[in-house]
Amino acid sequence: MAQVRALKEIMALLSANSTAAVNSSDTRMAGCLLIGIPGLEHLHTWLSIPFCTMYVAALAGNSILICVILSQPSLHEPMYIFLSMLASADVLLSTSTMPKALANFWLGSSHISFDGCLTQMFFIHFLFVADSAVLLAMAFDRYVAICSPLQYAIILTNTVIGKIVAATLIRSFIIMFPSIFLLKRLHYCRINIITHTFCEHMGIARLSCSDISINVWYGLAAALLSTGLDIILIAVSYIHILRAVFHLPSRDARSKALSTCSSHVCVILVFYIPALFSVFAYRFGERRIPRYIHILLANLYVVVPPMLNPIIYGMRTQQILEGAKQMFSNLAKKSR
Repeated sequence: MAQVRALKEIMALLSANSTAAVNSSDTRMAGCLLIGIPGLEHLHTWLSIPFCTMYVAALAGNSILICVILSQPSLHEPMYIFLSMLASADVLLSTSTMPKALANFWLGSSHISFDGCLTQMFFIHFLFVADSAVLLAMAFDRYVAICSPLQYAIILTNTVIGKIVAATLIRSFIIMFPSIFLLKRLHYCRINIITHTFCEHMGIARLSCSDISINVWYGLAAALLSTGLDIILIAVSYIHILRAVFHLPSRDARSKALSTCSSHVCVILVFYIPALFSVFAYRFGERRIPRYIHILLANLYVVVPPMLNPIIYGMRTQQILEGAKQMFSNLAKKSR
């Protein structure tokens, strides 16, 4: 049934595109088709099961984490405020992609309006850049806590935290908002079929009949000025952190200092390694690696880190475990 619906949508899009070509030679009005994972269409229903499970786990885990941090005054510290921001961005990132992908897998609902595709693209990239900025803020928090512990409360005040939050959102918006106009300026005269489960910048740009060199350079510059710069600054922060840790006189002090960073390091690795692997595989291994592998990696990337982050912090951070126990204990008492 799903394949029949998809076929009907393709036929409708073909008809709409023919009309649009006669009237205005612009196929944007017909919208786009997200065909899912090419080559694995017969497995869409089965693939939806693990994706749906991971998405539900990500929603539940991050929602619990946010509630624990908000409900426990002892967790109203910079480290946990940044963690709640990361959890919020993770929920929004997975929600911007998974519902449409699951609708495609289950119902064959592959059609999306052109403006809807641009909106999805903007939020996916915006939230990715915001996630990266939050990880940088968390690295700065660990740097101050270990390298300048006596000045921690003076440096990371509520005002400074508010400025960091505002800077994160403003930077993400400034970097990604021009992409909408760069895509809208292009001329579209083909059938708008996207071989993916969600819309992303270059996927939309390649539908165009125009020169997309500006889009290519913009995408590269945006990646370097956001994620690339964040990775460099995080690395510099941890170089200083390690230097400070290994200058501590006591082995116990070194172990304690490193344990406070372990959760953050795990989250950084979970966030950046799949993303970088996906980017390099797409750029340099497109001919060697099947297309469906790229798309599977992209889908796993938007759902696996959001699922794992609450587990990593929940299992490795005693304060969050205690806060969760306290929150559920209070809820149990109120329900009696």
